[in-house]
Amino acid sequence: MLDEVLALLTCPVCGAGLERAEPPTEAGPAPPAVGCPSGPPSSRAGSPGGLRCPNGHAFDVARHGYVNLLVGRAPAGTDTPAMVAARSELHDAGHLAPLTAAIVAQVPPAVATVVDVGAGTGHHLAAVLAARPGSVGVAVDVSKAAARRNARAHPAIGSVVADVWRRLPLADACADVILDIFAPRNGAEFHRVLRPDGTLLVVTPTHRHLTELIAPLRLLSVDPDKRDRVQGSLGRWFAPVRHQEVSYTLQLTRPEVARFVTMGPSAWHTTEAELADRLAAMAEPVTVTVSVNVTTWRPHPPTIVRPAPTSADAS
Repeated sequence: MLDEVLALLTCPVCGAGLERAEPPTEAGPAPPAVGCPSGPPSSRAGSPGGLRCPNGHAFDVARHGYVNLLVGRAPAGTDTPAMVAARSELHDAGHLAPLTAAIVAQVPPAVATVVDVGAGTGHHLAAVLAARPGSVGVAVDVSKAAARRNARAHPAIGSVVADVWRRLPLADACADVILDIFAPRNGAEFHRVLRPDGTLLVVTPTHRHLTELIAPLRLLSVDPDKRDRVQGSLGRWFAPVRHQEVSYTLQLTRPEVARFVTMGPSAWHTTEAELADRLAAMAEPVTVTVSVNVTTWRPHPPTIVRPAPTSADAS
């Protein structure tokens, strides 16, 4: 875990800052922490290489390079290894390169800290850091499969397991940029973590995204009022300052189409056998539209922020 990233993290139990756990002394190992994430006792002790707060809460850094700051159980529907792998393969093939380029272009030229919430594979965050030398990134995802991938996506990324719908384990006003790409949006927490002059960059699908696949593969469709719902959920804390629609078509093989399905929420609503049967009826190459909104937001001053909403808006 980079020192620059460690300085941004806070204890998910008490909110205090975190530091590296000291090695055990001759008097014995550090005492187990109280109130830490569920797991075996060894994962709650102040082990060398782990993190601790001044109040004794301790968290191991996994051998895969991420730190688990999730308190309690993970929510249902987190990304599986198959979903993360499918997304990574599509990035490797360049099928989402225009989207990555649009994201990088909207990030200000001089930034020190970028937080990616729901970071997935870490691909977009890595591209931003590569284009902004000297910056560091925090990849936040509730999926351990994603966290493992994020930890090796770029040397300047610190990978954290945490739930966006709870208090983020990040210090107040620590981020120059927050990325939210096909991920849930917690406006109140984004406003707390982002600097007053910072940038929130949100990517959401338009109603034309993957439209050729919706009927034949029985996929979930995108709400035509999606953009208005995003405005409704974020407008209490942020004002939109720039909008760009990124749309293009791809010519895909059936296995590539399957990866587009597997990477997203429709994967929870179909079996592998059902998907294979439906794909068999589609002639190659399959024309597929990628269509997303890339919107930049600026935080409202605290004096005009409205009360937090009573219901959450998912991605």
